[in-house]
Amino acid sequence: MPRKIPSLQALSCFDAAARHESYTRAAHELALTQGAVSRQVAALEDFVGVALFRRTRHGVALTPAGAAYARQVAGRLDGLERDTLDAMAQSAGGAGGGAIHLAAVPTFATRWLLPRLPDLAARHPDITVHVEVATRPFLFADSGHDAALYAGTPQQVANWAGTRATLLLHEEVLPVASPALLAGRRRWSPADLVALPLLQQSTRPEAWRDWFAAMDVPDAAASPRALQGPRLELFSMLAVAAAQGLGVALVPRLLVEAELERGELRIACPKPLRGQRGYYFVVPEHPGAERPVLAALRDWLVQQAQAQR
Repeated sequence: MPRKIPSLQALSCFDAAARHESYTRAAHELALTQGAVSRQVAALEDFVGVALFRRTRHGVALTPAGAAYARQVAGRLDGLERDTLDAMAQSAGGAGGGAIHLAAVPTFATRWLLPRLPDLAARHPDITVHVEVATRPFLFADSGHDAALYAGTPQQVANWAGTRATLLLHEEVLPVASPALLAGRRRWSPADLVALPLLQQSTRPEAWRDWFAAMDVPDAAASPRALQGPRLELFSMLAVAAAQGLGVALVPRLLVEAELERGELRIACPKPLRGQRGYYFVVPEHPGAERPVLAALRDWLVQQAQAQR
């Protein structure tokens, strides 16, 4: 069945006329005559059966229906332009280049991936990576994403149907705090930390209890204080709160390397806890061959992860 879609030229003319609220300026932008723009808009109004513009003393103005339609059309045309540029980049880059739409957990993308992307650009100048936030498994066929950086347990990764995953890094958390909060004291035992404000991650309410239990401090693990303290959702929030002296945070060291190097955070107790969670590169399981650009990104990520370890 044919799609109920107007011509692209009519939509382009309408988009330009809507932005300028002028057929004359739209014609100038599109290198057309004013009459051509007017005819395209009239044809579009006939197609949708709704008046999109009304005449004014100074030219034309959008009707309420036209304004609503213009917002939708502008977004679709922007997306079509981006997709076209991606296709052009892939063609220009050859078999090993192109654009990758990557879904990623936010803190890992911000703190670990983005600082390393200049190296990827130097090694693979023909690869462009677009990053969007996604924290849970999704259907690749419905998302438009080519790959994902996912944080989860091996069981969660195994349950993500229709995908292949490559482990990049295990997650090890350790307690960090601002030097001011630690008050110049050089050594803190696990049992000592229960006296300090404990920052809580809202998505992992048992994190401190697990850490105290692994450190063989059962009294601290059983203490109500292990569950008390400001609750924050993301590791990036915990890192900022800890650097501001609000408390001690349990975070993966790989996500706070910059703060540790600048001296904004200090490791309160050098006893990391490795849980079941890790960071994975996930791609859809296609019956055909893997795109060379995805293979290049995966190999680069594995190299970066090995250097991190």
